[in-house]
Amino acid sequence: MNENRKAFLDTIAKSEGTYGKGDDGYNVIVGGQLFDSYADHPRIKVYIPKLGLYSTAAGRYQLLARYFDSYKKLLALPDFSPSSQDAIALQQIRERRALPDIDAGRFDEAIAKCCNIWASFPGAGYGQREQKLSTLRKAFVSFGGKLAEGA
Repeated sequence: MNENRKAFLDTIAKSEGTYGKGDDGYNVIVGGQLFDSYADHPRIKVYIPKLGLYSTAAGRYQLLARYFDSYKKLLALPDFSPSSQDAIALQQIRERRALPDIDAGRFDEAIAKCCNIWASFPGAGYGQREQKLSTLRKAFVSFGGKLAEGA
């Protein structure tokens, strides 16, 4: 995995509020609880009063349980381990055709293409707290990401 991809994954975790928590976010359940087994997605429903809904979001990239099952099969993953979570996040980015943007340092374009995946991204529109693009761009660079010239 190249440095820009690593930096982008760290930026997602920072945006989603999991970076540096627990096992660097890989064992975080929405709301901040931790789970203790990577054998499977924890599948714990957490009520989010502000949104009036339940969420099964878990892991470094806050993946919902219903999506894990599909990606586990698609990618032939053995578990919900950190490497499996990274593979799923990269697949989601690939599906949005944003990997070339990340690799080339076109950060803003990559965020725009992926905003419907992560509710904390600017423009996501899920009614949750969205991070500012400038904040995420600074995080990407601080994690070792290289921006395209003029970006």
